[in-house]
Amino acid sequence: MKSRILSILVLGLLLAASAGALFGQNQPACDRACLEGFLDRYLDALVANDAIRLPLAKTARFTENGQRLELNDGLWNTATGKGSYRLAVPDVEAGQIAFIATIREADAPTILAARLKVQAQKITEIETLVVRDQQAAENLEKLGKPNPRFAEAVPAAERPSRQELINTANMYFSGIQLNDGKGVYPFSDDCNRLENGVQTTNNPNMTPPPPEAVGGRRQTPQQQRDETYSAAWSCKKQFESGMLHIVTRVRDRRFVAVDREHGVVFAFGFFDHAAGKTRTFKIPDGRTVTSGPVTPWTWEIAELFKIDHGRIRQIEAVINHSEYGMTSGWSSWEDGMSSRAR
Repeated sequence: MKSRILSILVLGLLLAASAGALFGQNQPACDRACLEGFLDRYLDALVANDAIRLPLAKTARFTENGQRLELNDGLWNTATGKGSYRLAVPDVEAGQIAFIATIREADAPTILAARLKVQAQKITEIETLVVRDQQAAENLEKLGKPNPRFAEAVPAAERPSRQELINTANMYFSGIQLNDGKGVYPFSDDCNRLENGVQTTNNPNMTPPPPEAVGGRRQTPQQQRDETYSAAWSCKKQFESGMLHIVTRVRDRRFVAVDREHGVVFAFGFFDHAAGKTRTFKIPDGRTVTSGPVTPWTWEIAELFKIDHGRIRQIEAVINHSEYGMTSGWSSWEDGMSSRAR
């Protein structure tokens, strides 16, 4: 009798294992090469204007610039080719790969930032941010390839935890939102930032802001460089200036891919500019400044951080002008309005 019961139990376990394999429960995790392969397949299918080429889960969801669409809609109709620039962050633990790349849309250079979620060897989520700015895309392609810092491996014994990397990256967002010049700003001395293909730190060649950006006072170019926010400053000096106060909220902070092997974090989020009374504020040197947009609007962003020994060393962002208060399509309204890191 005991032998018969044991046989039935063994048979049940075998059947359960077979069912798990059938439905993908026991399939191996998607490693780095696997995730990068899904990225290649996604781009191939995109430029072929045919999502059906992909191994899609039945419940697969797709968004473009915060809007949920049917697959084969939006960029799927208009992509015409791949570009020459790509920076990817595979996250084996999360089963996701996020990236920034240039593509061709209606034959014009365009930037695509995206996240692919892979489960049981099928794509379950596709989140895209399309920056339809030809100059920005050309800026990235002129660089030739991403900054080599992103490819520098971190010795296994020195790798921070996933949460430690996220915490450091989130300090960047909190430093912008709470910008009083007195925060803890974890930047290396050689930190640099790239936004839409333009270096916006340590770059004295960028044109200073027009007088109306600082309250309508007529200033010489030298006064503008001395008295207002400047792309010639370092990462840390920009934060210490207090001039980033024009960003009133950094919300829906989603850290969607973490590459511990290289110390890289990829985030999606939104920078709100509330305008109105928020345009006038006191900066750390005691001056009262009026600056920033005169009407409310939001930057939708994808941003990468290279973190080295607890300090941000390289930042790369793509940004898109969007309607004030819009959300990602992947968060509840409450989370979309929150500045909490997720």
